[in-house]
Amino acid sequence: MRPLSFSLSLPRRRRLSLGGGRTRIMGILNRTEDSFYGASRVHSEEACLARAEEMLAQGADILDIGAESTRPGSEPVPEALEKERLVPVIREIRRRHPEAVISVDTTKAAVGEACLEAGADMLNDISGLGFDSDLAAVAARWQAPLVLMHMKGIPRTMQENPEYPNLMEELSEYFEERLSLAESKGCPRSQVILDPGLGFGKKDCHNLRILREIARFRSFGLPLLMGYSRKSTIGRVLDLPRPEDRLEGTLALSAWCAAQGVEILRVHDVRENLRAVRMIQAVMES
Repeated sequence: MRPLSFSLSLPRRRRLSLGGGRTRIMGILNRTEDSFYGASRVHSEEACLARAEEMLAQGADILDIGAESTRPGSEPVPEALEKERLVPVIREIRRRHPEAVISVDTTKAAVGEACLEAGADMLNDISGLGFDSDLAAVAARWQAPLVLMHMKGIPRTMQENPEYPNLMEELSEYFEERLSLAESKGCPRSQVILDPGLGFGKKDCHNLRILREIARFRSFGLPLLMGYSRKSTIGRVLDLPRPEDRLEGTLALSAWCAAQGVEILRVHDVRENLRAVRMIQAVMES
């Protein structure tokens, strides 16, 4: 079967090509104080710029920059602080790397607007428009792709014994609802990327089932994004309490997702994951 291909509009008359047998690597940049993986935190603007340069040099296709931790138990960050952490680095990355694709990890329409104005290209909403549906209108106005993620509850409480009578059906219904909401705000389905939200209001059994049944999300005919890098499910499966020890488990999931044709993998370690993905793609193309 021929791999699916997608072409999404970006601001400033550019385009983002996805699929076609190639899995893209999205590098994680956290301008936060308490993201679950300490090595991913970049506290200063200078450190964030240096990490961005490093990821692009290692082959990152997309940079995903966030300023609000969404780990289990985390608290929201004020809008003004989020802008303060994001806007200057986005502006400088855009100046230094005009062709880089910059994603903003935010749930707030005002933050998304400011970041797109500063030079960002796409919006990554972990709430799937559940916190601020106007984010879809911002994406539409800028002709920016929008990632809609599934999350059960809110980050502070999402891991307090989440239950699903029928996991895959609930995720499918959620995506249909949120896609309709995005369309009502002017954002067409053709500009949406879906993320099942591994680790966001899900137990290990839920995360593993989603990974096993990735193909079920193809019914939407949209690009997929998966984020599992160094997460706790890997730690429990491999008995590795420290996120620092979970690289091999992450690479195994990257290989699995690449073999399933997932369009974007959101990871902390760009070089290592890119190598794993390239090896899988070479086998599939041989």
